[in-house]
Amino acid sequence: MDDEAGKRGATAKKKSRRKNRNREKMGLQEDFEQHAELVKTLKTKPSNEDLLILYGLYKQATVGPVNTDRPGIFSMKERAKWDSWKSYEAKSKEEAMSDYITKVKQLMEADTASS
Repeated sequence: MDDEAGKRGATAKKKSRRKNRNREKMGLQEDFEQHAELVKTLKTKPSNEDLLILYGLYKQATVGPVNTDRPGIFSMKERAKWDSWKSYEAKSKEEAMSDYITKVKQLMEADTASS
């Protein structure tokens, strides 16, 4: 009986840990979505470099690793966006979301300071 109770306790702990991880992911997902909307409210347009960073992180967070061929040399804008996305392929979706949130916060602080 004690062995059975111990197994049930261990199983309950594992389930609890999984629930906590899922809650953290949901919190991160919601925070990410909120910041994806907030970035649209900036008074000052971010630099092209910052826009490429945001694009790459957003795509990595929402799609995962690059799943398309690199655009041709004459599609310079699309190629730069693809290169940015590709540069984040080693990051997990969660890491990309977290980095995206951090970048948006930096841009918002700079936007507020320049007002």
